[in-house]
Amino acid sequence: MQVRNMALCGLCAALLCLCAWIAVPMGTGMLTMQTFGVFFTLMLLGGKYGAVSVAVYLLLGVLGLPVFSAGQSGLAALTGPTGGFLWGFIGACPVYAGVSGLCKSKLAGGFAGLLLCYLTGSVWYSMFTGAGWGASLLYTVLPFVLPDCAKLFLAASLSKKLNPMAKSIKDGEKFSP
Repeated sequence: MQVRNMALCGLCAALLCLCAWIAVPMGTGMLTMQTFGVFFTLMLLGGKYGAVSVAVYLLLGVLGLPVFSAGQSGLAALTGPTGGFLWGFIGACPVYAGVSGLCKSKLAGGFAGLLLCYLTGSVWYSMFTGAGWGASLLYTVLPFVLPDCAKLFLAASLSKKLNPMAKSIKDGEKFSP
């Protein structure tokens, strides 16, 4: 991996850390910008380097840095009731890459990855808490569908604007802002 690609992965991992700290309490949970950060990273860097960024982010949290929502860290965050969503982020990377490559649409890849996050997170929550499938969807997915769709559109829009600059950095070309 070239130094400039490592730098982009590091910057996107840092962005994911910041996005997790942007949190708004909702009646059923916490609305964070993590989803935006994950899919912006994937749309900007692609599946391969996006997965590296997401993995670095998760590793930072496992190592004890308070980078998950509400300042959580450690294995407890990955194995707690909402840990399935964090695992879903890493699972979304190959799904995003496959669907966006097949459909030639970053947004389609983003929606496919988001569906996997929802599936992983709600199944995990259901198994962890003993809640039924319907209750799990009602608590962990339904309140977040519209905000997450808005975050996907925002990620697609921003990545489209920034992609020429990121591509020139990845390709080793000089750019001027």
